[in-house]
Amino acid sequence: MTEQQTVAPDPADPAEAAAPIAFPAVPDAPPPSRRALRAVARWTAALLVFGGLGTGTALAITSAERTDVPGLATEGDGRWEYPELSLPALPAGSPRPFSEANRAEIHHADLRELLLPAPAGATPDKALDGGWVKQERFLAEYRAEDRDELAQLLVDSPPRHIAARGWTMPDGTRARVYLLRFDSTAYATHVRDELRVGPSMAWLPAGAAETEFDTAWTFSRAVEGVSSYVFTEKAPHGEAHTRLAYSVAGDTFALIVHERPGTAEAARVPFHQTVILQNQLLG
Repeated sequence: MTEQQTVAPDPADPAEAAAPIAFPAVPDAPPPSRRALRAVARWTAALLVFGGLGTGTALAITSAERTDVPGLATEGDGRWEYPELSLPALPAGSPRPFSEANRAEIHHADLRELLLPAPAGATPDKALDGGWVKQERFLAEYRAEDRDELAQLLVDSPPRHIAARGWTMPDGTRARVYLLRFDSTAYATHVRDELRVGPSMAWLPAGAAETEFDTAWTFSRAVEGVSSYVFTEKAPHGEAHTRLAYSVAGDTFALIVHERPGTAEAARVPFHQTVILQNQLLG
């Protein structure tokens, strides 16, 4: 897919058409007055205006057209071709995570089905195939000297499940997405707070000497209910350049990593694209 994808729920099955019913004839009514016609016209115009504004707002949030996203302004901007996305089916009677009926902001869908799929041309990571992974695999994303402390954090605030998917692109960029689901939003928020997500994070990803906020990222809350924190490795980088993002969506915590070996930086546009699409699946 060459355009920024949107995520939309599956449509409901159409109802069966009802048989036509014959109604008795009704006497002709007198024609409406000119005053009534003018009132109808005014209300119709008002409804069209407000309807247009409402639709435009919804599309601005869910479509994320390339002209609205930093760096996604032309066809040749380096975006990856992701498959068409859709939200997974929910168990009967279960609400969406940020609906009025779900004040606890719980994701009821299978966590593995909320993982972003690999884009076209990617080589899948056999160890991160979209299934469950152990905490040790998640901890391997961090420096060896920090893993014991981070492991203790996950003991104190244990995730119910961890799902992950990874792939490598033709330019050598290695992408990994981890989703951690906790028993409540409080646990997911606690992990974010303990990581001290910001310029002086408690634990840095393996291979990154120092990170800083990605100042080009301006869509931290573009998806309702999902907050994101996006970083890039400071120059000069080592054997690879790393971009990473944390997203918090109710009871679910996401880590998204793009890592490109060599002297070139991991491209910003496809990284922002990956974060936006993953957030839409969580929202």
